[in-house]
Amino acid sequence: MAVSPPVCEFGAKAPAFTLPDPDGRMVSWADIAGPRGTLVMFICNHCPYVQAVIDRIRRDAADLQKLGVGVVAISANDVSQYPEDSPGKMKAMAKEHGFTFPYLYDESQEVARAYGAECTPDFFGYNAAGELQYRGRLDASGRNPAPPDVRRELFEAMVQIAETGQGPREQVASMGCSIKWKV
Repeated sequence: MAVSPPVCEFGAKAPAFTLPDPDGRMVSWADIAGPRGTLVMFICNHCPYVQAVIDRIRRDAADLQKLGVGVVAISANDVSQYPEDSPGKMKAMAKEHGFTFPYLYDESQEVARAYGAECTPDFFGYNAAGELQYRGRLDASGRNPAPPDVRRELFEAMVQIAETGQGPREQVASMGCSIKWKV
């Protein structure tokens, strides 16, 4: 079922976290926070919305890292119901797509709840002070990728945040599959 998260709560502080990558190495907010901002993405392997844009996510993440923006992806889905989102499959996806950022597993789902994540993909863009400045979409893609020349909304917003500390006031919410919460 498609879900759209709420609009950006400007200035909300980033919740701290420490989560494992698929190899069990623990990664914290302090490890990934960038000097010019930080992008936290909630994604998963099986979601068709994520699959449609995963190469754009990888491209934009790599470009943002070059600008001093820290990037992390987190999967919080219940793997007992969606085994394709398991850490082993996460590791394979990260390798296949050449992720330049950590892909972490939130087994307890506490981090996803602390962020208020609702769907995959769900993007949270923070300034250097760890204040939320973007809660919008990657671009105009949905379950199918938009044309190659589509405006890079997330990338442009994060560049603005890196340069000014402030995100754009006009943002279009992301849309994707609901996070698969444990029952």
